[in-house]
Amino acid sequence: MFATKDPVGRRMVLLGLLRGLVTAVLLLVLYYVLPLDRPLDVAAGIGLGVGLLVFAALVLWQIDAITRADRPRLRAVEALSILLPFLLVLFAAFYFMIGSDRADAFTEPLTRTDALYFTVTVFTTVGFGDIAPTSEVARVVAMIQMLVNLVALGVIGRVVLGAVQVGLRRRSTGAGPDADLPDPPGPGG
Repeated sequence: MFATKDPVGRRMVLLGLLRGLVTAVLLLVLYYVLPLDRPLDVAAGIGLGVGLLVFAALVLWQIDAITRADRPRLRAVEALSILLPFLLVLFAAFYFMIGSDRADAFTEPLTRTDALYFTVTVFTTVGFGDIAPTSEVARVVAMIQMLVNLVALGVIGRVVLGAVQVGLRRRSTGAGPDADLPDPPGPGG
């Protein structure tokens, strides 16, 4: 999948994947060590809003980076490995804060791992039903996450692919073939 005959290209692919992994791990470490068990108030809601704005800014920055990258496909993989964990940790933190503030906000008390688990089940639309929001605030945040997820999967996915295509076109006018990842299949396979 990430095969390349160029040893420098292979090293770049591995470093790109490592950067994405390190970013995801750092976000998870921050999630588990930050003091999130505080009262749910207007400041917490503003924090979620600011977090979503930061996410939007990260998306725009990553799109620009993809279009300018020497290896746009690799840069897109790195971008997604930053954006997805950021979005999941953002919502998990807010769910944890809701659950810490109101014990009846979910069908069971949430640990940080439970909040992350709930966030992933909402993101993947699996929804096992073992944890469900019961308070109005928790349901509103879950609806916001669902809508953001639709945008993240649909629009951002399309924009990232478009940025890869722009980067490849830009690169093909001045450089050799792109060897970092295989081309995505076209229409019909």
